Amino acid sequence: MGYKDILRYAQEEKFAVPAFNYTDIWEFLAILEAAAELRAPVLAATAPVTVDAMGLDFCAAFGKLGYEHTKGNLYNHLDHCTSVDCCMAAVDAGYHSIMFDGSALPLEENIAKSKLVADYARARGVLVEAEVGQILGRSDEGSCDKAVYSVTQDDCIRMATETGITSLAIGIGNRHGFYDKKPNLNIALLADVHRELPIPLVLHGSSGLEDAVVKECIRNGISKVNVGTALHYAYKQKVAEVIDVEKKNYAVTSFAVPAKEAIKDVVRTWIRVCGAEGKALSAPRCGIDHRRKLSYFYGGTNYE
Repeated sequence: MGYKDILRYAQEEKFAVPAFNYTDIWEFLAILEAAAELRAPVLAATAPVTVDAMGLDFCAAFGKLGYEHTKGNLYNHLDHCTSVDCCMAAVDAGYHSIMFDGSALPLEENIAKSKLVADYARARGVLVEAEVGQILGRSDEGSCDKAVYSVTQDDCIRMATETGITSLAIGIGNRHGFYDKKPNLNIALLADVHRELPIPLVLHGSSGLEDAVVKECIRNGISKVNVGTALHYAYKQKVAEVIDVEKKNYAVTSFAVPAKEAIKDVVRTWIRVCGAEGKALSAPRCGIDHRRKLSYFYGGTNYE
């Protein structure tokens, strides 16, 4: 691979790489800084709705900076993309990892399109994830009101062996967004697929799952755990709290910086649940001291 297959590494070391969905610079910095502090490999993921809003070039630039600042421990990931052309554009823009989501398509079409993306990405050293079985719920990462639970072990084997993908997400009763009732994940199917397939498996819709459930999934083959809603919820709650107190403070940083810190708490928690703390591929920089960098512009003193 052009980049080290970070999920293979997780598979070998028996932990999971957390993949955090971000929607702006503050969520991205929270992910980057927490990963550097805990010396953890992570994926910073953008859903197509974020790419559309921010622009592919800006999202790609964030990823390149994150990769450099963590010395190769933050990978930029395109999440749940249903367009072959968009996946290829992300590869060309410098993304380290992409997900083509053809789970809503008939299996044959899903396989064919996943192979197109995988062939294109593999030639350029980029990691590729595909999905079999849809994920319930509604969020930036995707929407589905009725999940397809008829996915079989054979479907998963075909998807992996006929496409050349580097990781596979499986619908096992998980959902995007918070769960409205106690989830009942099909761990047996996950274990069966893990026994037959050598590639890393991916768990989507982790926000709201109990830690013990996530760890059980990791023991049964999950090497990547996706988290988005928990970050966005922490962001929104902290912004609402600060704005309510500081009604006449119009500086965006007055609520954005506290929100970033709240998001970092969530990121730290998930890094530890996944067992990724201290698993950095190389020693990252010790965070980014933004205030020290800004001090030059404020007469040599720290600006807060």
